[in-house]
Amino acid sequence: MNFTLEKIPERTKKPRTYGLTMITDKGLSLQETKNFMSAAAPHVDMVKLAFGTAYVTPNLGEKIKIYQSHNIPVFFGGLLFEAFLIRNQFDDYVKTIREYGISHMEVSDGSLDIPHAEKCGYIEKLAKIGTVLSEVGSKDKDREHITPPYKWIELMKAELEAGAEYIVAEARESGTVGLYRDSGEVREGLVQEILTQIPGEKIIWEAPLKSQQLYFLELTGCNANLGNIAPNEIISLEAMRVGLRGDSFHFYLDGE
Repeated sequence: MNFTLEKIPERTKKPRTYGLTMITDKGLSLQETKNFMSAAAPHVDMVKLAFGTAYVTPNLGEKIKIYQSHNIPVFFGGLLFEAFLIRNQFDDYVKTIREYGISHMEVSDGSLDIPHAEKCGYIEKLAKIGTVLSEVGSKDKDREHITPPYKWIELMKAELEAGAEYIVAEARESGTVGLYRDSGEVREGLVQEILTQIPGEKIIWEAPLKSQQLYFLELTGCNANLGNIAPNEIISLEAMRVGLRGDSFHFYLDGE
């Protein structure tokens, strides 16, 4: 850090296994990517190329290499995995990630109905070639059938057992799906029940909104795994993690 302050909580060091910040890149240019890395690389642990943007991104290979030159893994959004799958192109998906030197993969079923045993089968296959992040909670997007906490836990356990390194708890970019109500408010009972059964270090909480980020930092500390963060929010999030934003100012001051 640039100077010394007392009572700053200890952040995990890169390469981190928890305390992760995963950003969502929805189409940064090569120059924007370079500029972003010059400012934020120490605080970024993973980059998701959102939904299917990798298919239409110019100079994709060069962009991926910029991130990788900073030892930051890049992965395609889960929707792209589903796009390959619905076209019966799973083998092409594997070929594509190998061609781009990608080590991380997101398995989701938010747009495509995949039987859970089949989803776990894909996780098992992909875990043999890299790091799998498995998304849970996207089925709540229509609000018709809200998944109860016991089911979230059941799905998470099965997907971790199948070989997922992390579970991504769904929010989508709107922050109104899965973990959250339509208002963006956290489903606190759901989160707290999940944490009685699933280690927090294994969950990446998608938290695109500041209020959601603050909730998880207050609940689990500065080293909460947070995902779906906008690139322009990385520095402010890191400041909030260590109690240097107005919302978190009193988190780590003894006696306050």
